Amino acid sequence: MTSAAVPLPETMTAITVSAPGGPEVLVPGPRPVPKPAPGEVLVKVAAAGINRPDVMQRKGLYPPPPGASDIPGLEIAGTVVALGEGASTYKIGDKVCALVTGGGYAEYCPAHEATTLPVPEGLSMAEAAAMPETVFTVWSNVFDRGGLKAGETLLVHGGASGIGTTAIQLAKALGASVVVTAGSDEKCAACVKLGADLAVNYRTQDFVPEVKSFTAGKGANVILDMIGGPYIQKNYEAAAQDGRIVQIAFQQGAKAEVDFMRLMLKRLTHTGSTLRSRPVAEKAAIAAAIVERVLPLIAAGQYRPVMDETFPLTDAAGAHARMDASAHVGKIVLVVE
Repeated sequence: MTSAAVPLPETMTAITVSAPGGPEVLVPGPRPVPKPAPGEVLVKVAAAGINRPDVMQRKGLYPPPPGASDIPGLEIAGTVVALGEGASTYKIGDKVCALVTGGGYAEYCPAHEATTLPVPEGLSMAEAAAMPETVFTVWSNVFDRGGLKAGETLLVHGGASGIGTTAIQLAKALGASVVVTAGSDEKCAACVKLGADLAVNYRTQDFVPEVKSFTAGKGANVILDMIGGPYIQKNYEAAAQDGRIVQIAFQQGAKAEVDFMRLMLKRLTHTGSTLRSRPVAEKAAIAAAIVERVLPLIAAGQYRPVMDETFPLTDAAGAHARMDASAHVGKIVLVVE
């Protein structure tokens, strides 16, 4: 049985994808207010983060997993207004942020309590909404799969993105050196200001010799790559002995011609993951690590989501146009007004 403190409306405003295409296909309209399933909380959304998977879904290239909402949006922040059967971690009225499998671009969204976090003290709702998808992705890939340790070097492609700005801060806070690639001198400067030890403008520089020079010829211990395509071979060249390359996206294609001899000679590990379709239990384990290791960094002032621009929920198209232009530094967030 669902419990709610106050009567909820029957309908809400949500953003739907009218047809695969550009930002203009994101259309606001009425949808029934969802009910939380067992183990879930229903959140009255104050803000929702924009992520690359949302763009892929809009284009028809990343369909929601079975059982997930067709409404885009993978991270939210807001107030708990109803509890699903058995949900006991949070109470009605709590301020939370959550990783969700979809449904974030709406006035109400259910979230499993195991992937829901308290809004850290000192963060706005927009900042809290910019955190879950990004922090879950960075922690699970850089630290869990990549095994980054203090004293090692992390190379992050797309350093000015939400993922990149988070990876810079977390890696530096935990004692690693950080090299990033970005697409303009302005973005590179923003990354250095945030803590990156070296920022390489990939439009004017080759990151392989830059990484080698920075590491005195050793290479990067961990590489976080969302580019793919021609970067796969170059990552093998830039990696250190026993380096770990973690793939989280393929913005330049999932296919490449690669000389795997470099992988053998350097004893490289090339792994990857997606987040959205993983079982709740796996996401819950990541959430527990975030509570233990990342939330204290926020309290200590060592990590804070980097914000680019906010848009009203009803202007999701404008937010996606900003994302498509790749001019942003940090996170783009929708706010419910």
